[in-house]
Amino acid sequence: MVEIKTDKALEAMREAGRVVAHALAAARAAAAVGVRLRELDEAARTVLTEAGASSPFLGYQPSFAPVPFPAVICASVNDAVSHGIPGDYRLRDGDLVSVDCGAELDGWTGDAAISFTVGTPRPADLELIAATQEALDAGIAAATVGHRIGDISHAISTVARKAACGMPSDFGGHGIGRQMHEDPHVPNHGCPGRGFPLRHGLALAIEPMLMAGGHNDYRTDPDGWTLRTTDGSQAAHIEHTIAITVAGPRILTLP
Repeated sequence: MVEIKTDKALEAMREAGRVVAHALAAARAAAAVGVRLRELDEAARTVLTEAGASSPFLGYQPSFAPVPFPAVICASVNDAVSHGIPGDYRLRDGDLVSVDCGAELDGWTGDAAISFTVGTPRPADLELIAATQEALDAGIAAATVGHRIGDISHAISTVARKAACGMPSDFGGHGIGRQMHEDPHVPNHGCPGRGFPLRHGLALAIEPMLMAGGHNDYRTDPDGWTLRTTDGSQAAHIEHTIAITVAGPRILTLP
């Protein structure tokens, strides 16, 4: 069932989204050559704790996962597309890192992701991150009253195709609100004019995941969580929680 939020609920989600933005900023600030991924998780965890927020990631176990997720962020490096578990891996010069984080505050949830490089960036990685950001921007721009979910999906996939990038076909965005994952599903591939109609008060997490190799196939690590490109190519993941409003799309996960 799709829940349409009141304006008061959207304001509460905005506060949860602000916490997410600060947690992501803390994780990025902690990222440097030689730093363990778990240290990025610790930085984000501190922000959540100080804000009085909890993590919708920690302990989350969907049907595909063999164990509950053990951290408050997903930290995915280089060919990892998403859902990377932040452990003892030490960041290296030139690594491409995607960090996904959520926060629950006063009964409402925010969810966002960023991608960035550590140390000396590879030009191709910067281009991939820029294309992923462009895909997200296009998806958000299409998220207007009177459009449909397929318009968001088509806008994202158009950018991905232009950049000759693939996207994992089984994963995409989602409704969000009282829970991290709600209806409707927001695919990163789709046809304009199709799918659930966009109405004032609908909250969505839009999250393109682009794979530089151009394929849509992916594999899952033995940990049951981490998704990787099948050809070893780089991946990037950028996400915002937004609200559909009569005044246009409103990003809820900004600082």
